[in-house]
Amino acid sequence: METITEASIRCAGVELDERPESFGRLRSSEDAVSDFGVLRDRLAGDGYLYMPGLLDAGVAREIRLNVLCRLKAEGHLDSRYRLEEGVLRPDTELFFRPDLVRDDPALRAFLFRGRLTEFFAALLEEAVLHFDFIWFRAMSRGKGTKPHCDFPYMGRGTFDLYTAWIPYGHVPLDVGGLMLLEGSHLKTPTICKRYLARDVDSYCTNKPWGQLKEDGWSFDGTLSSNARTLREKLGGRWLTAEYNPGDVLIFGMGMVHASLDNRTRRIRLSSDTRYQRASEPADERWVGPEPVGHGPGGKRGLIC
Repeated sequence: METITEASIRCAGVELDERPESFGRLRSSEDAVSDFGVLRDRLAGDGYLYMPGLLDAGVAREIRLNVLCRLKAEGHLDSRYRLEEGVLRPDTELFFRPDLVRDDPALRAFLFRGRLTEFFAALLEEAVLHFDFIWFRAMSRGKGTKPHCDFPYMGRGTFDLYTAWIPYGHVPLDVGGLMLLEGSHLKTPTICKRYLARDVDSYCTNKPWGQLKEDGWSFDGTLSSNARTLREKLGGRWLTAEYNPGDVLIFGMGMVHASLDNRTRRIRLSSDTRYQRASEPADERWVGPEPVGHGPGGKRGLIC
């Protein structure tokens, strides 16, 4: 069992237990990249597929440089460093920036045509539908994302929906990559059933406070604010890796995940995109030329 021993690893400000029974490495499936029977078994058993080098690293680096050029033009980068290092000014705070890639044809081709969609079609044994929205993050120094599952954010279609998390650049532990809670996909459908049934964009029309949430969230989708105590409750280990351009991490809607804090001034660029069988129902918020997403058009009033 390979473990990580770096000190003071945190998630959303909470220091993690780094003992071997609590924290470790993702299992690489690079050895089975073309054996889809093995990959399907691993996805069912492990709840994820970590695929180092699945995509073209050179294209991932080009996309990174394009984004860094935009951030430089906005005045966010420290001019004392080379552009490709992606070092931010000390006073810069960045987080969720899908606007940076909204009109990036190279990124859309990278994510929605060629290798990645062909991989999903072979994995799912059917034609694939992808969500059109790209969740793109430019993470500055600060706290990572709290533990959650993806279904409360995109659960109006099939549960058999898969996230592909992709880094654009080298992401060592101190830059704050993604981590998964080992085995959680087997527990959340029963232990966290009520949590998975909730929708961040639904609100109560018959409650005095419900109308106040038509333009916001009464429930933000977080499962826990404390990654350490959540692991103690659900069991398993937090699993992560030092990611590189071309890597892909794939997991399903019931997998608990979070991100490590970025303890540097180097930016972490990454995208989340979603894929499913084309024959299954899809969440209408995220498909089409102009997805409504979590905006007013995605809200749903309910009688509670």
